[in-house]
Amino acid sequence: MALEVVGAGFGRTGTLSLKLALERLGYQKTYHMMEVFGRPDHVRQWSKATRGERVDWDALFEGYKAAVDWPSCNFWRELAAHYSQSKVILSTRDHEKWFQSIHTTIYANTSRARESSDPQQQAFGRWGDEIVWDKVFGRGRMHDKAHVLDVLRRHEAEVKATIPPARLLVFDAAEGWDPLCKFLGKPRPDEPYPRVNTSEDFLARNAARS
Repeated sequence: MALEVVGAGFGRTGTLSLKLALERLGYQKTYHMMEVFGRPDHVRQWSKATRGERVDWDALFEGYKAAVDWPSCNFWRELAAHYSQSKVILSTRDHEKWFQSIHTTIYANTSRARESSDPQQQAFGRWGDEIVWDKVFGRGRMHDKAHVLDVLRRHEAEVKATIPPARLLVFDAAEGWDPLCKFLGKPRPDEPYPRVNTSEDFLARNAARS
């Protein structure tokens, strides 16, 4: 099975909602960071890819029709080339809100894990740094707002400049089903577009676990 949709948007741009939307449209299953949790083999494969080592994409994505979110979005160029018939979705949102969101949710979680007394949590925190924060934004740069936003802007500009317009959808979840369904040639579901994993949802789940 080959990926039919490659997600190029960074995490916290509505990627979990997009995962659910794609699965509702028939892209069963859609890969997301949540797929990595509890799968040490995938953790190791993403570390290899981040180090520039060869990864068997077909084996990694066996059983999946689409991939969104980190860590796969870091390899949008490679995946778009490997799955040459795929369509590419660049999920996006207001950049200022995105910066606030990553700091109150996933980056905060990585930082807490890194500083935990639990060796497994520490390992998870170091892995998050390896494949996302240090890899994408540079070591120790996550609180440099101007730098982080510049990385996001340059990333989005590079995707737009590289992928032909007919193959690319720049998508804000606030737009709902219509542009997504038109781009993918799918009928519009008679239900609201998924809206999950908001910052409020994320923080509430963390509070319930603590």
